[in-house]
Amino acid sequence: MGKDKLRRFAENKNFSNLLQPEFHDVFRKDFYAKGKWNELVFKNKNPIILELGCGKGEYTFELARKYQEKNFIGIDIKGARLWKGAKESSEQNVSNAFFLRTRIELINSFFDCDEVSEIWITFPDPHLKKPRTKKRLTSPKFLNYYKHFLKKDGLIHLKTDSRELHEYTLSVIKKNSINLFIHTNDLYNSIYAEITHGITTFYEKKFLQIKKPITYICFNLKTDKLIEEP
Repeated sequence: MGKDKLRRFAENKNFSNLLQPEFHDVFRKDFYAKGKWNELVFKNKNPIILELGCGKGEYTFELARKYQEKNFIGIDIKGARLWKGAKESSEQNVSNAFFLRTRIELINSFFDCDEVSEIWITFPDPHLKKPRTKKRLTSPKFLNYYKHFLKKDGLIHLKTDSRELHEYTLSVIKKNSINLFIHTNDLYNSIYAEITHGITTFYEKKFLQIKKPITYICFNLKTDKLIEEP
């Protein structure tokens, strides 16, 4: 392991806005803040928005800085990446941004019914090899997880450069009669460009530089049925 990673891991332990529970503490167990994020972590009653697979956390950080009336949690398993978002938020006193190091598969250990108002999924791994499609963060497996804690009218946003992931997500939505509000194959050349809040991620900037279209989908999970594969 490189010295830079070791340094970041050491610094991560000192960030009060970065939570790093051990696997054995949340596997089939509830995290101490489950159902109490507003009370114990943010200490306010503002809506909670998640960014799943947040990487370096720049989107979480920028959203939190721009919308101080909301609370934001960036989630990723890579501690060396989360270091950047946690450090910037700490140094700039962005108190409505927190970061959580964990696997998305364990997300139901962290959030309770109706606790989350919105989910952003920004440029996740599209898992293009067919046996791995169940690992996609918009697969029925994960959508059924989100149903447990996302409010009935809560929105899910997917931004990706992967046409395959975009089309797959639309097929899941269609198969399960999920409420679809917006979808576009080219976000920045559509009427929905303002939805980006003027914030771009590290990878998004690279895609835009080579003129690779960014796709976008907005939907919710207002259904009591088990979501199934298309």
